[in-house]
Amino acid sequence: MLLSAAIAVAACGQSQQDKAKAQVCDARADVGKQVDELRGLTLSTATLDGVSTNLKAIRDDLRKIADAQSNLSGDRRQKVQAANKAFTDQVRSTAQNVGRSLSVADAKTQLQDATTQLASAYKNTLGQIDC
Repeated sequence: MLLSAAIAVAACGQSQQDKAKAQVCDARADVGKQVDELRGLTLSTATLDGVSTNLKAIRDDLRKIADAQSNLSGDRRQKVQAANKAFTDQVRSTAQNVGRSLSVADAKTQLQDATTQLASAYKNTLGQIDC
C-alpha cells in the first residue's frame, strides 16, 4: 500500500514548490544573462532598442520571480522576496539615472557605472539565491 502511494506521488510530477523554485532559478539565470549582456555594451555598441530589450527581459524575469514566490516555502520565500525587491529597486534607480548626460564622455561614464551597479546588485541580491 505504501509503495502504491509513493508511485502515485511520483507520477504526479513536480510539486508546486518545486515548480516555483525552478521558475525562480530560470528567471534568475536569465537576469544574470541580461545583466552580462548590458555589461558588455560600450557607447559604440549600445543601442536604445538593444538596451530596451535587455531591460524588458529583466522586468519580465522579475515578474516571473514575483509570481512564483507564493509557492515557495516560508524561509526561501522571504529570501527571494527580499532579493527580488532589492534588485527591482536598483533597476529602477539605475534606469532613472541613465541617459541624463549632455556629453558623450558623461554618457560613457553613466553607462559603465549603471552596468557595474546592476552587476553588483545582481550578485548581492538574486545571485545569493540558491539554485
